[in-house]
Amino acid sequence: MIGGDFAPLSGETAKRVAHTFKALADPTRVRILPLLAQEERSVTELAEALELSRSAVSHRLAFLRSLRLVRYRRQGKSLFYSCDDDRVLTLLVQGLAHLAHD
Repeated sequence: MIGGDFAPLSGETAKRVAHTFKALADPTRVRILPLLAQEERSVTELAEALELSRSAVSHRLAFLRSLRLVRYRRQGKSLFYSCDDDRVLTLLVQGLAHLAHD
């Protein structure tokens, strides 16, 4: 869908799309998504990989979960996260391609 292929958007649709893009507006959330694209990870594993507190990572994951971009499963006391919608990874790849564009 390029240029003239877009249909007019309702205010509600535009708001929901903007909220989805907001997920990619936080550098920590952008760093989390590629890690989850590789494999399912626990909050502890993510916190260690990102050198952040578990609380900081959990906060970002909660936002991503609210948009259904990640999902989790519980194993004992641990939560393991994975990507729930690969289309957001496509957005991330497109953003990286845009940065590489001369």
